[in-house]
Amino acid sequence: MIILGIESSCDETGLALYDSERGLLAHTLHSQIAVHRIYGGVVPELASRDHIRFIVPLVQQVMKEAEVASSQINAISYTKGPGLIGALLVGATFAKSLAFAWGIPAIGIHHMEGHLLAAFLDAKKPNFPFLALLVSGGHTQIIKTNEIGAYELLGETIDDAAGEAFDKTAKLLGLPYPGGPILAQIAERGTPNRFHFPRPMLDRPGLDFSFSGLKTHALHTINQLELNEQDKADVAWAFQDAVVDTLVKKCARAITQTGITELVIAGGVGANKILRQRMSAFAAQNNVNVFYPPLEFCTDNGAMIAYAGYERFKRGKFDQDTAIDVLPRWELDFYL
Repeated sequence: MIILGIESSCDETGLALYDSERGLLAHTLHSQIAVHRIYGGVVPELASRDHIRFIVPLVQQVMKEAEVASSQINAISYTKGPGLIGALLVGATFAKSLAFAWGIPAIGIHHMEGHLLAAFLDAKKPNFPFLALLVSGGHTQIIKTNEIGAYELLGETIDDAAGEAFDKTAKLLGLPYPGGPILAQIAERGTPNRFHFPRPMLDRPGLDFSFSGLKTHALHTINQLELNEQDKADVAWAFQDAVVDTLVKKCARAITQTGITELVIAGGVGANKILRQRMSAFAAQNNVNVFYPPLEFCTDNGAMIAYAGYERFKRGKFDQDTAIDVLPRWELDFYL
C-alpha cells in the first residue's frame, strides 16, 4: 500500500510517499522563508500562490525519486486543517482532483495528528497508550493517545502557543524571521541566570499553559536595557529556560496524573535542542520512555501526512465524496 502525502497548511509545501511495507520512500519540502522574510511573518496570499507554483513539480520529484508510477499509488492524503484557509485549499483541491483523476481515495488529515504520529517515522516507536506534547507555532497541547485516532486533550495553551511566544519574543529582540530558531541559537551564548523569567501556571493545578505573560516580561526586561548583542543572548537564554522548564514540569505532572510513562514530543518546537536535552534527562531520572520524530519531521512535512493517511486508510477512513472541504480551525477531538 503506497500513500502520497501532501502538506500545505501554512508556509511549507511538503510531499512524501509512504509504503506500508518499505516505509518512507521519498519526501521533499519547499520552504517559503525567503518569500515572507521581508514582511517579518507569513503573508497568507503569498503562501497560497507559492503552494500553487511548487505543488506539481514536487509531486513529480518524489514520484521520480521513489520510482513509483501513478498506478502504484493507493490513496492521497492531504492536510484538511487547521491552517491558513487559502493554503489548505490549494492542497485539498489538488489532492482531490488528482485522486479523482487516478480513481483512488483522498484522505483529509488533521495537521496535529500528523505531528503526533510523526514519531512513528523513527525506528524507535512509542507503545500505546502514550502522552504527547504537541508544541508548535500555533499549538501547545498535552494529548493522551489511547490508540491511533483516539485522542484525549489533557491541557492546552489559553493564549499564545510556545512557538508563537518564541517568534514574538525574537521580534522584540530585533531578530529576523523566522525568529524562534534564531532566538534558540543566540541563547547558546547567553549568560545563565542573569535574568529570571516566571514559570506561568505552575503555581496552580491542571495541565494548561500560558505564554503571553513571558512575552510581556521579556518586553519589560528589554526596555530596561541598551540591548547589545550580549543582552539579547541573555534575554534569549532566560526566555528559553522558562519555556522549557514549564514544558518539562507540565509533562511530569501529566505523567503523575495518568501513570503513563510513554511520552512523545512533537511539533516544530520539539526540535529545540535544550528541550530535548532536559526532557531526556527528566525521562532518564524517572523511568520514562521519551520519543522524538527525526529532526527533519518536527516541522511541517509531507511524510507525517502520508503516514497518518496510511493509518486512516487501512482502517477504511477516507473522504466519501469529491467536495473540497477544509477546516482552518479544527480541534483534535475526533475518533476513528
